[in-house]
This record gives sequence, C-alpha cells and structure tokens, in this order.
Amino acid sequence: MISFKSPILFRTSSRPTSPNPPSPPEPAIALERTSRPLKLSFSSFKRSPPSISVSSPLPTLLVQDGSYLQALSLKLSEAVSKAMMQPTGPVPVGELVGGRRPIPAGRGRALGLLIASELKACQKNHHLHKAILRSLHRPLSVLLSNLSGLLLPLLSSPAFLSSPAPTVQAPNPNATQLHALAVAGFAGELLESFDEMNLGLDNDARGDGLKAIREGLVSLIGRVANPLIAGIQSELVPLLESLENPVAVTVPKTGAKALHPSVVSLQALMPVYARALARYTVTRSSQTTLAAFLISISWRALVAFANRPHVKPSPPTSPLGSPQLTPLTKRQYATSGNISSTTPPPTRFGLKLPPSRPSSPPTISVVPSAAADARALHELMLLLPRPSADYDATRVAREAVDEALSDLMALATLLENIDNPLFKVGKSCEAILEEIEKITADLPTLIALPVLLRSYSGVTNETPSIPPVSSMINISEDEYRKNCLSGFGRAEQCSSIIGHSVLDFLRVQGGLESLVAQWLANRVDIVDH
Repeated sequence: MISFKSPILFRTSSRPTSPNPPSPPEPAIALERTSRPLKLSFSSFKRSPPSISVSSPLPTLLVQDGSYLQALSLKLSEAVSKAMMQPTGPVPVGELVGGRRPIPAGRGRALGLLIASELKACQKNHHLHKAILRSLHRPLSVLLSNLSGLLLPLLSSPAFLSSPAPTVQAPNPNATQLHALAVAGFAGELLESFDEMNLGLDNDARGDGLKAIREGLVSLIGRVANPLIAGIQSELVPLLESLENPVAVTVPKTGAKALHPSVVSLQALMPVYARALARYTVTRSSQTTLAAFLISISWRALVAFANRPHVKPSPPTSPLGSPQLTPLTKRQYATSGNISSTTPPPTRFGLKLPPSRPSSPPTISVVPSAAADARALHELMLLLPRPSADYDATRVAREAVDEALSDLMALATLLENIDNPLFKVGKSCEAILEEIEKITADLPTLIALPVLLRSYSGVTNETPSIPPVSSMINISEDEYRKNCLSGFGRAEQCSSIIGHSVLDFLRVQGGLESLVAQWLANRVDIVDH
C-alpha cells in the first residue's frame, strides 16, 4: 500500500525549491521620499484652492463667490465688539461708573485704521470698493447705537453738570464727565479716519451712504463738549462784564502793578480753563464750538473795556498802613521826658529781642487803568487753546479767533494812547486824526466810538458832558446792547446807521468834538462805499 505521508512525491523535480521573495520595504521608501524635498512627485501637480486675500490681483473672483465680503463683515463686527470691550488691568481710583470703566484712548483710531486698510487694498477695483463701503453700514450703525446707549445715562445723570466748570480746587473732571469725554474721544478718533478717507461727505444716495454715521458721531461729540464749554463760559461772562466798572484796589506803595479784581481772579482760573478746554475740544468737529466760545468772550471783553467810564488819576493818598503822628500833650511830654531821663541806655542790655512781626509795607488805593487790564486779559486769553491752522476745515475758525484777539490788543493800544498826556503834545489835529485812524483801523466802529467820545469830551464819572451812544440814537441802553452789540457781525451791520445818527447829534451840538466827528465821518463813508 502506497503511503501519502511523504510530500516529496508531489513536488516538481524540474527546478529546485527557492525561498519566497522578500516583501518591498514600504516604510524605507517613504522615508527616502520625504528626505528629498526636491524630488518631483505627482502631488506637486495637484491644483490648490485659491487663497483669499485683500490684495489679490484678481478681486473679481472674490466678488463672485462672496466669501471675502462675508469674512470682512465678521471681521468688522468683531472689531466693533472689541472696541466696546471693557479694559483689563487695575482700576484707577474714581473711574468706575455703574461698574464700568471709560473707553481707553486709541480704540477709535484702531478701528479707523482697520477700515482704511481694507479700503486701500481694493482701490483699483471699483465694484469691490463699493461693496466694502456697503458692508460698513451695519457694524458702524451698531457701533453708533452702542455709543448712544452708553452716553445717554451719563448725560442725564446729575453728576454730569454738578460742577459745570473746573475750579482751582477741583481742576479735573469727575467720573461721569470722564466717561462721557471718553465716548466723545472715541467718536473723534473715528471721525479723523473718516476725514482722511473722505467718508460721509457726499449727500448723494449713490455715494458711500455714511453721511448719517458721520452726523451721528458729530452729534455725540457736541452733546458732550457743548455743555462743558457752556459751563466755563457761564463762569467767565460775569467776570468779563464786571470789567466795565472801575474799582479802587489797594496795592503796595513800592510800585506794584494795579489790576482789576476780576483780572486777578482770571489769573488763577485761566490756566485751569485752558487745560479743561484742551481736553474738551480734542476732536476737529469741536473746533468750531471752541472758536465760537473764544470769539464770544473776546467780544464781551471789548464791550466792557470800551464802555468803562474814564476816571482821572487821583493824587496818591496817605498810606493806609502807616501810623499817623499826633501831637503830645503837656502831661504826656513831661511824662516822656521823665521816663527818658531815668531809663538806662540801650547799650546796657546784652540781648535785644526782635519785634513780634515785621511792619507791613505802606499801601495806597488806586484805580487800575483800562489799558493795563486789557493787556493783562489779552495775555491770559493767549493761554487758551485755539483751533488748529493745519487743516482746511479749521483754518477759517483760527483766523476768526486771531482777528478777535487782535481787536482786543488794538483796543488796549488805543486806551494807552488816549490816557497818555503826551499823545497830543506837539501834534496837529490832522496828525492826531491820522494816528487814531491807524490805531483803530481793525477795531469795530461801535467799539472805538465810545472811547473817543469820552476821551475828547473830558467825561468823568462825576460830571458827564456828553450822553452815551444809546441816548444819541434815542433807545435804551439795554436795547442798544441787545440789538447792536450782540456780536461782531451785528455791530458791523449797525455801524453805518448808528454812525449817521451820532454825526447828526454832533452837528446839532454846534460842531462839538470835531475830531471825533471827522473820524466817524471817514469810517461811515468807508462802510457806505
């Protein structure tokens, strides 16, 4: 019986058995490929998806698929949320209002830079540029609503106007005012970016459509800055109006400069007001309000100095602080003689104590001159911030403020020359008239007129010899100031009519004050022509 246990019978005898071939080492090949980055492979020919970028040379593809605009909208919404986010870090004392801190400075500028970078990246593609402008409407509208909601409770709080103007004791704003100023500063920074990109200036509906956003930001700034500036103005106006009344002051006899008490008070307040106004008007949109404020207080000062009564300098009185010598009676003289005969000489004492306090210097009572007060006030006015002359939008406001301040300086020069007794010495009437016309060339007619009428008619407080301008035109003083002296523009409009009325009054008086009449006739003739 054949046995099948042996496998040799079933093997082929044509070739010898060989071992199985080894499997290819896959990991080794993979390592070898990865170690040679320069070796070409089919994966390098695979088409990669287009990269999304603002500075892409083919922005048309981005507009077609719409992915870029969607991403930009999300980016802008995130930037707006971050701009309104509460800052981190330690909380300074006195900054929290309702558990919130004020918006840090610089966030509005950062948001404006983001918008500017996106718009500049697509300047060559008009359609994409318009699409980006449309995508700005929603996040900026949300931002404006958030700022308005943040500002409304601050403005309605009694603490916002609890101290309408800073004082020497409290020069800094309180917490509520600080939060409101932070909102206004954020809006101002964003408006500066709008100005650089000329956004929101077109009234056409086919424009960028951001005019409503611009007007909303300007309104936010005005709602904060205007009440604070008005608070300072309400404190300054009574001090300026009191300059119209001459007041006698006591000064040392050593030749100290005498100034009106209101000017002395302003010397302490003006530096405080200057710092506050610089903080209130940091934005360009508030420069117009600043210009109107400066022009208004300059006009108030001009009216006050022009209508201050002329007071002749009185001879110096006896010093108030010096002791008065009285004659001694016979008994006192005898007593003093006995005491002096029995009193030992001073050299006998080895130590002499100083007096309890030094004697005060002698003082005199004088009335400050209007010219000195006007010059001192002009120097104080120069401390206040003025609109910038570097931008076209504020250059006109700066010129108007400079003209108002130059008028105050011209009035001070006129008052100095009128009070100077040597002004008319050795000069003919024509020379004096020419000098006066040169000094008053830039002054409003209704400001220089009362000064010349008082000075050349010898008017004093006790013996007035000529009525005021309001009486010459047959109206009350309050009505004259309200209707004719309310500002530079109104005074310019009324100068011709009032000038003719004053000339008629002077002619009825028989040619009195011919020098003033000739000056006024020349001014009215210039205005008429």
